[in-house]
Amino acid sequence: MRQHLLNETTADIYRRSVTEGVDRVAAKLATTERPHTGISVDELAPVINGIDLDTPLGDSSAALAELEDVYLRDAVYFHHPRYLGHLNCPVVIPAVVGEAVMAAVNSSLDTWDQSIGGTLIERRLIDWTTRRIGLGEKADGIFTSGGSQSNFHALLLARDEACRTVMQRAMEAGIGLTKAELLPKLRIFTSEASHFSVQKSAAMLGMGYEAVISVPVDRNRRMDTSVLALELENCAAEGLFPMAVVATAGTTDFGSIDPLPEIARLTAEHSAWMHVDAAYGCGLLVSPTRRHLLDGIEHADSVTVDYHKSFFQPVSSSAMLVRDRDTLKHATYHADYLNPRRMAEERIPNQVDKSIQTTRRFDALKLWMTLRIMGADGVGSLFDQVIDLAAAGYDVITADPRFEVVVAPQISTLVFRFLPGEDVPAELLDEAQLHARKALFASGEAVVAGTKVDGKQYLKFTLLNPQTTTADITAVLDLLAAHAEQFLGESLAVHH
Repeated sequence: MRQHLLNETTADIYRRSVTEGVDRVAAKLATTERPHTGISVDELAPVINGIDLDTPLGDSSAALAELEDVYLRDAVYFHHPRYLGHLNCPVVIPAVVGEAVMAAVNSSLDTWDQSIGGTLIERRLIDWTTRRIGLGEKADGIFTSGGSQSNFHALLLARDEACRTVMQRAMEAGIGLTKAELLPKLRIFTSEASHFSVQKSAAMLGMGYEAVISVPVDRNRRMDTSVLALELENCAAEGLFPMAVVATAGTTDFGSIDPLPEIARLTAEHSAWMHVDAAYGCGLLVSPTRRHLLDGIEHADSVTVDYHKSFFQPVSSSAMLVRDRDTLKHATYHADYLNPRRMAEERIPNQVDKSIQTTRRFDALKLWMTLRIMGADGVGSLFDQVIDLAAAGYDVITADPRFEVVVAPQISTLVFRFLPGEDVPAELLDEAQLHARKALFASGEAVVAGTKVDGKQYLKFTLLNPQTTTADITAVLDLLAAHAEQFLGESLAVHH
């Protein structure tokens, strides 16, 4: 069995095995005609469940051949121009090269003695990103598994910073206040269009879902800052404490960017932590033409960025950045067997001191390779192309009487619904949207997403592929309309 261990004696086996795997994937990518085969759970599950994991195949060739049937054939391929579903991007080749290197070397970025070189590369990329944001000389951060973890980490820091400052003020006033007494009084403010990880983070931080105050959005689906101002004042009047305001730079559904300068003013006025969830909109940091859309982000106390959304990186590649590196100490714990306190005193750069993870992949290498080969402008130009595509797609949908679109895109998502030429009960119309999406997915011709707006069911294009064209958008609209019309025709015939 030692022949399967990667080391100096098996380098040739490694080279042959990986090359064979790359050749198989490359052949699949070159011949993929649809984003999905349309296979169902009931069809695929018996195939996978029927494999005896206690009977190994013995070599990579056989395993790769089997993988064709259980994964590669039926995978959802994000690189296909008619994959218009979720916030999944096609990936750039330099990042895939980085992924291959990091998997083989297998560095763990928790301590310096496990990741020499890797630690410094990650730190360099954190510095590069904080400068792009404009967070200042004391900024720092850490790579994470994704936006949800980044948001959780940021809100953990915000919670503990709020507890520190409020309890310190109480002590100076001669008032005894414990953290347990304070937690139920902390509040987080975020727009009704923000990511659900804000609510989940509040629950995991011991505050409960009720600690999150949902702020309405304006007609452009951005946080209504006039309501935010009132809610912040009400918070103080009720003897509660505004822990944080979470602004979103690129909401999942609409790509809307909250009014960051005004939110920054309000958070400063009420001594609240300002977190910007730019998981989606972070691509604007490298846009040659649209960086101004993030004006105000430089005032944030913390920022979430997902390189695996708008920097065209493989999953996972995300980071949480802070204005003041000292706040990262709220998540620091020194273990004698891993990162004893003396190492910090000796200035040994252990990334685990900043992270809520211990063992952690060298995901930063993918971004490093991308910047060293393509450059920031190269990445930004790709993101600009999908934003331009969304604007053109908006014009296509608004000109099509079969559909209505909710709002013009700020980034690259389009939320719309099918409208028949006759009056249809609202419930049946919602069912038509759901059926159209489900039938399209089952056909394998395209993949789209769905959501609810004001209680009604809508369809959604998430445009992150520069290869997608308006002709693709038009073709998918035709498919959706056909599925919805067929459903309504059959349903109305039954009712009549």
